Amino acid sequence: MALGSVALGSLSNALAAIPIQHWVQPSGAAIYLVQSPALPMVDVQIDFDAGARRDPPGQAGLASAMAGMISKGLRAAGSSGGSGRYDAALDENMLGEAWADLGASFGASAGSDRMSFSLRSLNYPDLLERALQLAGRQMADPAFPPQVWQRERERLAAAIREANTRPATVAARNFEAAVYGSHPYGYDTTEASLKRIEVSDMKDLHRRSLLPCRAKLSVVGAVSREQADSLATQLLARLPSGPCAELPKVPEVSPLAAASEKNIPFDSAQAHVLIGQPGFARVDPDFFALLVGNYTLGGGGFVSRLTTEVREKRGLSYSVYSYFAPGLHAGAWTLGLQTRPDQAAQAVQVARETVRRFVAEGPSDAELKAAKDNLIGGFALRIDSNRKLLDNVANIAWNNLPLNYLDTWSQQIASITVADIRAAFARKLQPERMVTVVVGAKP
Repeated sequence: MALGSVALGSLSNALAAIPIQHWVQPSGAAIYLVQSPALPMVDVQIDFDAGARRDPPGQAGLASAMAGMISKGLRAAGSSGGSGRYDAALDENMLGEAWADLGASFGASAGSDRMSFSLRSLNYPDLLERALQLAGRQMADPAFPPQVWQRERERLAAAIREANTRPATVAARNFEAAVYGSHPYGYDTTEASLKRIEVSDMKDLHRRSLLPCRAKLSVVGAVSREQADSLATQLLARLPSGPCAELPKVPEVSPLAAASEKNIPFDSAQAHVLIGQPGFARVDPDFFALLVGNYTLGGGGFVSRLTTEVREKRGLSYSVYSYFAPGLHAGAWTLGLQTRPDQAAQAVQVARETVRRFVAEGPSDAELKAAKDNLIGGFALRIDSNRKLLDNVANIAWNNLPLNYLDTWSQQIASITVADIRAAFARKLQPERMVTVVVGAKP
């Protein structure tokens, strides 16, 4: 069995209850644990409210830049204390070699809502102890070397310039700006915004955001509750302690007032089409109705309504899809397709009409049954590795979902009716007020 496989045993066991233990440490750190004892390993994810939605308007990309620089070296332990083997300063090469010697991995990333740190290690006492010490240092004592940031800034700027030569990038950038307006979800990392980001900005974001009282730790692996609690304490020990001031409120995404269409000339073999609007936040009670309904509309691949109408009946596109992207705020509902430039107008018309009809009517009974069967039948694949299970636990932790969320997921899907879907889509989608972006269509 591969090391990444979770100890859920057979399919029947995978569908059985997944007990999630939850407690809050005196520091305020919230811990979520799933014990998986069959393999001698542990996976940890630590989330902070420091994602891109916290970027200043003129410094889009700050959170992502800081996360990328976490692996570029450590300063000497200094004020964060400690007396272990990793307390000396380490450059990025030495840090990479230290992780390779442990046979463990640690990384940081920043999404729209959160900044995440992920640790994977064998749970052998000596190895895990050293991995925890090094991970704690990497979170608390990043060096943010200025010369490395200059190099990384140039690399990121070059990547942006290259991406701007692709029609898909141009379409996505214009679509997000139109859907989100001035909301941080629509901020675009550009060469100009990167130039405004200095090492001092990263240090300030690090100091303000990475506090134990704001941490949510998700743990999956062969550890007891006591070990998980100790593990969390060690990981966070070097971070600043004390009470947390309330973070500034991020405004909600504004609904679209009217439909808009943007046609952008581009010399490309295919026209890229995006249609959509703000959708809903992850905690919305319509989540399951929208999940099941969108499977029929455009999330089910070749069995979706959009595929039938756009591809099968008219041959306008090889692939057409739709999806919701809920977050702490109303993430976009997006419909996407590529088509021949001279067919773009027809493809847009057919896609819009398909959405309008689905919002008005909902799925048929047969479509609803097929969607439920597929989603429920595929549930085991959502939790068939430690990484996937950790992702699910972290999702529960971050969004304050019920601890039995995974246990009741299939029942929630099974309970959805055609009326539920029709009502939910009527509340969330307004086909007459959507954004349409077309890049590369023939005039």
